[in-house]
Amino acid sequence: MTSTPSLTPVFLLAQPSPSSAALSPDAPSIAPTLTPEALQLFFPTDGPSASTEHRPPLYPIPWAISPHDHFFFSRPISADYPGEPIWDFRYGGVYFRPDEVHTGIDIPAPIGTPVLAAGPGTVVWAGEGLFTGDPKFQEDPYGNAVAIRHDFGYAGQLLYTVYAHMSEIDVIAGQWLNTGDLVGKVGTTGFTTGPHLHFEVRLGKNDFFSTRNPELWLVPAQGWGVLVGRVYGWANLPLYSYKVYLRNVTTDKKWTVITYGPGTVNSDDYYQENMVLSDLPAGVYEIDCQYAGIDNKVKLQILPGQVTYFSFKGFHGFSFTPPTPLPDETATRNCNPSGGGC
Repeated sequence: MTSTPSLTPVFLLAQPSPSSAALSPDAPSIAPTLTPEALQLFFPTDGPSASTEHRPPLYPIPWAISPHDHFFFSRPISADYPGEPIWDFRYGGVYFRPDEVHTGIDIPAPIGTPVLAAGPGTVVWAGEGLFTGDPKFQEDPYGNAVAIRHDFGYAGQLLYTVYAHMSEIDVIAGQWLNTGDLVGKVGTTGFTTGPHLHFEVRLGKNDFFSTRNPELWLVPAQGWGVLVGRVYGWANLPLYSYKVYLRNVTTDKKWTVITYGPGTVNSDDYYQENMVLSDLPAGVYEIDCQYAGIDNKVKLQILPGQVTYFSFKGFHGFSFTPPTPLPDETATRNCNPSGGGC
């Protein structure tokens, strides 16, 4: 029998008490008002992983073991093509130019792989032009895209999911979908460098500026958990595009995560994070935040179906208690300090 390594410290979540605000599926969608010149976006990707240990979750969906969690959505790519988000192209990454951020996650899969609805709701967009709101604008970075307004919301706000770069779309605006219904097929339309699905979660409004990190909304795979971090410097300012290193103590497998860049990304109202790493097999991990030329390492435990939280604040080191939002803070928090801080 293998003994369990000692953990210093270990962060455990509260008992389950999930809740969310019910919203009418007939609520009007909010169309973007951006112009093509407003931003130039690129959604790059690599090829799919050669293999994966991903197993579909056995948890019911939605799943929330803590009152602050919202694992409301199933994966939009079935277990037949269990691609994992590519760490270079996770939510909040900055690519090519400082003003270009990634507002979703890339799930690699072969061209033609079925794309499935992550939750029940009504199709409010199907076709090109999602970014500008103009279906005639064929140079839209999302390419063939679908947006779904879901039958449920969170914190009194509407929820949307977006499926982009598809080779074909198999739904129409106004169509109601159940979880797992066919939305379209993986492709390379829009601004891409290879076949993949670009997936977004939007809270409150159906626009580019209202995204949240999808890895906090997708139900974890069976036996896997999620690491959420708030990585700051000693002056209480976020460390942008900062590398955080993670190692599984048992298997010695390593991950590198990059914190959010400045700009159009939004942290969770409760966790106020600037990095998320899902798809972590449950177990003991060592995390390393290198600061001022010094390795700062600590062990923590990833639990199946749960969030493990940590914060790092420069010379002040690590903490494992999520921050408490002020009463007047809302879910529209932006990780850019000039936009309200996080």
